[in-house]
Amino acid sequence: MDERFSRTALLYGDEAMKRLASCRVAVFGVGGVGGYVVEALARSGIGALDLIDNDKVCLSNINRQIIATTATLGQYKVDAAEARVRDIAPDCEVRTYKTFFLPATQDMFDFTQYDYVVDAIDTVTGKLAIIEKAKAAGVPVISSMGAGNKLDPTAFEVADIYETSICPLAKIMRKECKKRGIESLKVVYSKEEPRVPLSETGGADGATENMVDGAAAGGEIITNRKRVTPGSTAFVPSVVGLIIAGEIVNELTGIG
Repeated sequence: MDERFSRTALLYGDEAMKRLASCRVAVFGVGGVGGYVVEALARSGIGALDLIDNDKVCLSNINRQIIATTATLGQYKVDAAEARVRDIAPDCEVRTYKTFFLPATQDMFDFTQYDYVVDAIDTVTGKLAIIEKAKAAGVPVISSMGAGNKLDPTAFEVADIYETSICPLAKIMRKECKKRGIESLKVVYSKEEPRVPLSETGGADGATENMVDGAAAGGEIITNRKRVTPGSTAFVPSVVGLIIAGEIVNELTGIG
């Protein structure tokens, strides 16, 4: 047993740790939520990680994304995350994909190779494509709902999508999942009413977008069909990511 995971093994046992070391998890979206998922899975002894994101680290990420530091500004998020994983768990196999997961790019990925899939991306169409691909492959998937514009990290809970309420993104996802015949979906969400950002009146470029894609994982608000940049904190997305990682580890080891 690798000593770096010895404290975890005291709770799960050696056989469970061997199971984690044999698993591959795909994390779609390596931002505020997904970055913490990656971090916690690496520190839990997961053997292989696929990281999918086409964004680069920018200054406004520093308030909430574990991969975002002055030193990583301008780096691809998947590269920054891979470097952290290699420092934490050198034996963990990491594959990075500098692409956004969309219906147009979904055929790049063979979901049958994964033991678990994390949806931590922003667009509803992309989220639905991930969920459908995972369901078709018979692979467990967990999806992050709205984490932006929230201040209470204790309000987040794990539920089936059809048991959710309040969260605007969850409402859209319930409708879209039902239309597609998706009978169940594990999500992390909050009943806290999203707050309206104090100084934002529209997106940075004022672009309009489809209403379905307008309610992203960050909890964006739509005003006159414009996407409003969400507010966020250091302590909300991190909690969502850690909850997701805990669900994955417990499920893969048979604890949860």
